This record gives sequence, C-alpha cells and structure tokens, in this order.
Amino acid sequence: MGNHCWIGDAAELYSLGPITIGDNAVVSQRSYVCAATHDHKDISFPLVAKPVIVECEAWIAADCFIAPGVTIGAGAIVGARSTVLRSVDSATIVAGYPAELKGHR
Repeated sequence: MGNHCWIGDAAELYSLGPITIGDNAVVSQRSYVCAATHDHKDISFPLVAKPVIVECEAWIAADCFIAPGVTIGAGAIVGARSTVLRSVDSATIVAGYPAELKGHR
C-alpha cells in the first residue's frame, strides 16, 4: 500500500494473490478487489492467484468489482458500480458492466 492511499468502508481486498495499491490511490466503499479465481477447466477446481495493481492516483469509485489480473492505470477513474474485467489504461475513465472506456482525464 502506497502513501496517502485510501480504502473505503466495507471495501474488500480478497488478497489470495498480491494486491498493490499506489500512492494517492482510492478504493471506495463497498468495492471488491479480487486477486484470485478458480481454474474451471480443471475438475479439481484449483485456486489461481492473479495480481491486481491499482497504480498511483487511480480512483475506484463505490461498489465496483475488480477482477483478478487487472491493472488500473495511473490516474484512471472507475465509475461507481462498474465491473472491471480487463486492465484500464492510465488517465482514462471507464464505467459499466463490463466497464468500457467513457473518456480521458
């Protein structure tokens, strides 16, 4: 966790894999950052850890889901209640289910 980052009330960091949060980044209330999944192709359904990175000055707004293996780029904004299944470029704004590009900062 970086300097001056903020994790909101009831936000959950499911850290079975590494989660990195950069300086001045925000994970808002009720968001769920998930760093693991299961291999559905294997009958034993093993756990697969995939790192999540929230770069400096990124903002994940309220009640978002961030999937395993995703990077939220520096200065990016994820709109409230979004589901992020792919990495987000720096200085972009994404929102929706699934999250898609809405603009640039």
